[in-house]
Amino acid sequence: MNKQIDLPIADVQSTPDTRHIAIDRVGIKAIRHPVIVADKDGGIQHTIAILNMYVNLPHNFKGTHMSRFVEILNSREREISVESFESILREMVEKLETDSGHIEMSFPYFINKSAPISQVKSLLDYEVTFIGEIVKNEYIFTMKVIIPVTSLCPCSKEISSYGAHNQRSHVSISVRTNSFVWIEDMIRVAENNASCELYGLLKRPDEKYVTERAYDNPKFVEDIVRDIADTLNRDNRIDAYVVESENFESIHNHSAYALIEKNKKHH
Repeated sequence: MNKQIDLPIADVQSTPDTRHIAIDRVGIKAIRHPVIVADKDGGIQHTIAILNMYVNLPHNFKGTHMSRFVEILNSREREISVESFESILREMVEKLETDSGHIEMSFPYFINKSAPISQVKSLLDYEVTFIGEIVKNEYIFTMKVIIPVTSLCPCSKEISSYGAHNQRSHVSISVRTNSFVWIEDMIRVAENNASCELYGLLKRPDEKYVTERAYDNPKFVEDIVRDIADTLNRDNRIDAYVVESENFESIHNHSAYALIEKNKKHH
């Protein structure tokens, strides 16, 4: 019998590439993984995140090692958290033999809210994204939260004999921070600066309260982003931000939209 000879398996990704074109981001998208997120009340939430993981690829390499991204996630088992986010990113950059990396981790986050009058409790969900980048060994962290709120039109209130149209709005706050910021802090900034916040469950007295609260606190989409920006300008933990508000109009088949972006380090 002929003895089988074990030949080395070719590593095609590591072979040279002759086109001399670097790739800014290469990796994996939309992989789901369990994560642990600490909340401001001292508890933890177990949730499922969707992750995008990228590195840069120098011009002289043909490809990156896609399996290593998954290996890094699975080596942590269920231990991915805010605290370990930077270490995962640094491990990814090291194992992929590059100097720049990028991870986006999006997950639903729940807050147990009490209705304003009856105090009945219910969960409300928010969409949160952690974005970590390493550029030439510097770690940059950005947190994005999408907060649903109510907005009521000041013009409609002013010109109408009674009533005013209102709508649900999605406020998006992205912040680059220099120290720890709770998810709840950014949610509270948006809800405090809307016409009224949302609740998962309302009894009749609560419904009366939120209806009148919005009517007494009308806001254009421009008002919402300006008021939030004013709050963020006074928060020294935040180096840069992007604030967006999209109002899903109840009297139009389109949305009203506004955005403010600021890098406080440049002012």
